[in-house]
Amino acid sequence: MTHTSPPALEADNIHKRFGSLEVLKGISLTARDGEIISILGSSGSGKSTFLRCLNLLEAPHEGRIALGGEAFKLKRQKDGSLVAADSRQITRLRASMGFVFQSFNLWPHMTILENVIEAPVLVRKTPRKAAVAEAEALLEKVGIADKRNAYPGHLSGGQQQRAAIARTLAMQPRVLLFDEPTSALDPEMVAEVLNVINSLAEEGRTMLLVTHEMRFARNVSTRVLFLHDGRIEEEGTPDKVFDDPASPRCRQFMASHR
Repeated sequence: MTHTSPPALEADNIHKRFGSLEVLKGISLTARDGEIISILGSSGSGKSTFLRCLNLLEAPHEGRIALGGEAFKLKRQKDGSLVAADSRQITRLRASMGFVFQSFNLWPHMTILENVIEAPVLVRKTPRKAAVAEAEALLEKVGIADKRNAYPGHLSGGQQQRAAIARTLAMQPRVLLFDEPTSALDPEMVAEVLNVINSLAEEGRTMLLVTHEMRFARNVSTRVLFLHDGRIEEEGTPDKVFDDPASPRCRQFMASHR
């Protein structure tokens, strides 16, 4: 199979240190348009740190990142870490790389509708009327249209996370990054968020998903990565990684999550 267009997202040889602790030890990943890649592993394996390095929420110490074939311009700081060299470029590229946090990160002083339209109006310069119409359609899509004028503090965790997903979609990102989007939720709210993510998968969205929801990862993913000790220990189709991993560590992890 030949690919003529550049990958949606490329990360090459990403390293990250916290002091003397090397958390990422050279992780590379290529995501094509429409791929859904789940990133699994034990706590401390580097999953969330890797995701945060992809849009420079964490500054990597080595590596290259490109979105749609455009490489991030990076400069080295005195501590050795790499940060954005071009503020306009990183703002533009981040807008194309939606990030859904485990803790929602909604602005508490704004209504749900205001949360969703804020970035399109400020960053994309979308006219307010058009932004509102788009936001209302997205809130309908994630099932909380009736909460448009509510404040985040009046919503359940599941509703807040669905609002956060709508806010991310409002920027029309090319790639969606989900950092354990259900880990802060009560069990009965997990399914409502996973249902929204599943509907995005069915639309052909490009997604990277750090999750502990094993059954969901298996069902929704086109590819699975298993991280251990800052490296990719296993990579392949869901059937391969879940049922027939080559790595003893991955086998042990899967056995403990059955």
